[in-house]
Amino acid sequence: MGNFGKTQWVIPDGFMSDTKSDTYVSHEAVCVLNLNERCANVELEIYFEEEEPLLGFTEKCEAKRCNHIRLDKIVNADGVKVPHEIPYAILVKSDIPIVVQHSRMDVTQPNMTLMTTIAY
Repeated sequence: MGNFGKTQWVIPDGFMSDTKSDTYVSHEAVCVLNLNERCANVELEIYFEEEEPLLGFTEKCEAKRCNHIRLDKIVNADGVKVPHEIPYAILVKSDIPIVVQHSRMDVTQPNMTLMTTIAY
C-alpha cells in the first residue's frame, strides 16, 4: 500500500446544532482512515473564538480500519463534551499517518443536509 496520510489535520469549521428530528440528531464526525499495520492513537483539540481550547479528547483507530468519531458523543479526560451551538475548530493529531474527513449532519430544516470534506 502507498504512503497515505499525515499526522496533523485541521478542521476550521465546526458547529453542532442542538436540533433533533424524529429520526436524526444534528452532529459532526471526524472520520479517520488508518491504512497502517498498527493502531493509530488519535488526539483532538477543540478551539473557540473566545474561549480557551478543550484538550484531552482521545480515540484509537485500529490498523487497516476506519473510525467515525462522533463529536456529540466523545468526552475528554475531564469528562467534558464538545459544546453545541458555538463555533469551533478542530486540530487532529495522530502518532502515525492517517487520513481525516469531516462530516456534518444538519437537521435544523425538514430537508436535512449532510456536508463532508477532507480536512487540511
